[in-house]
Amino acid sequence: MHFSIPETEVRSGENGSSYVAYNIHVNGVLHCRVRYSQLLGLHEQIKKEYGSNVVPTFPPKKIFTLTPAEVEQRREQLEKYMQAVRQHPLLGASELFNSFLRKAQQETQQIPTEDAALDICLSNGQKVTVNILTSDQTEDVLDAAAVKLDLPDDLVGYFSLFLVREGVDGNLTFVRKLQDFELPYVSITSLQSSDYHIILRKSYWDMAYDGDVMDNRVGLNLLYAQTLSDIERGWILVNKDQHRQLKSLQEKGSKKEFIHLGQTLKYYGYLKFDPCVTDFPEKGCQVIVSAGNNELNFHVKLPNEQMKEGSFKVTRMRCWRVTSSQVPISNGTTNPCNSTKCEVKLELAFEYLMSKDRLQWVTITSQQAIMMSTCLQSMVDELMVKKSGGSIKKMLRRRHNGSIHRSDSQQAVKSPPLLDSPDPSREQIVKLSTKLNSVSLRGISASNSANDISGDDFHGNYAFEGIGDDDL
Repeated sequence: MHFSIPETEVRSGENGSSYVAYNIHVNGVLHCRVRYSQLLGLHEQIKKEYGSNVVPTFPPKKIFTLTPAEVEQRREQLEKYMQAVRQHPLLGASELFNSFLRKAQQETQQIPTEDAALDICLSNGQKVTVNILTSDQTEDVLDAAAVKLDLPDDLVGYFSLFLVREGVDGNLTFVRKLQDFELPYVSITSLQSSDYHIILRKSYWDMAYDGDVMDNRVGLNLLYAQTLSDIERGWILVNKDQHRQLKSLQEKGSKKEFIHLGQTLKYYGYLKFDPCVTDFPEKGCQVIVSAGNNELNFHVKLPNEQMKEGSFKVTRMRCWRVTSSQVPISNGTTNPCNSTKCEVKLELAFEYLMSKDRLQWVTITSQQAIMMSTCLQSMVDELMVKKSGGSIKKMLRRRHNGSIHRSDSQQAVKSPPLLDSPDPSREQIVKLSTKLNSVSLRGISASNSANDISGDDFHGNYAFEGIGDDDL
């Protein structure tokens, strides 16, 4: 997650005195307002728990009232402090840090702890209503949804909750994966918009793990619903013959066979992002990015209207980083952000091994940049576990329990050294199961949306100029 403190506010305290509040933003959205004294208290607790050698430098106290310049200096120092804590593999994943942020979020939004009902959406459009407390954290809500669905405990870690925004055309924009430091009820309520939903979706990338999920009735239904939904929205490419086969399997209720066929299709299991801008292969190119199969896939529209497609393997990325900046909202003026409304501009940049001795930075400008970075990090997690011979089940369980830390900030986020590419010819899952019908599903539409860039006119050229086939 990207932490920032882009602004301060002068607010009134309970006794009528004023104080400076520091607005902590996560992914460019206000998460909480805190006072210096609250952050100092957190710092002292972290020092007590983990020792002074581990804790980042904290801005010192001042005896006299701060001048505007000193407030700005402290804001910058506190922002760096919060980013440093969040990036630390121990501190950033600690319950001490996460509970502080949850409490601050609830206090900022002034939502008392009480019983509440929260809708969790499934991939097929159905909603599951869970009864929770407004102060329940992400893990609690996920567990409540699993209980309501009758999903076994050992499969809960295979799924995550995502915040999505529904467009006027019904398309979904994945905003972020809900984290351990937030309260889902508070997060979605504070947005004050019916366009936002919480959706349940699988949280792993390697289709080899589908077998673990499909061995369970509920897991099979969830995976089937997601596969069908991804086909309907055009995220998975389907030709006429494949469409006919899928339709037949759907009518028979052959869910495992349906998923097995889906696994052979292009972009199975990918997460598709909204149209954005890249500087590759030229600056200012329109691009649609998809994440999956240990890569970022690009569908690029060049300035000459030519379309090209290519992929960047995570195993060839030396490192990546997310940066944010305040950009004035266009209103015919050139005023700086401190005197007019601004929006947060997010960029994901990764250094890629184009050829044996040539590294090149590639930049994507997108409001989903942090979500893209989170996808890359989770791909690396899986590859490292697989390479070391570890258990994906244990990794997912640790991830579910909050001990695996996602490091996304405006500072560089280093990936591990380059790995050997995974075997592309790995054996597909072929297990069968009985027909199950506990989840109602819509039919497959006969054609993809006219706005889907994966139409026939985008096929035939799968290499960027200057990159060989082995690099894509």
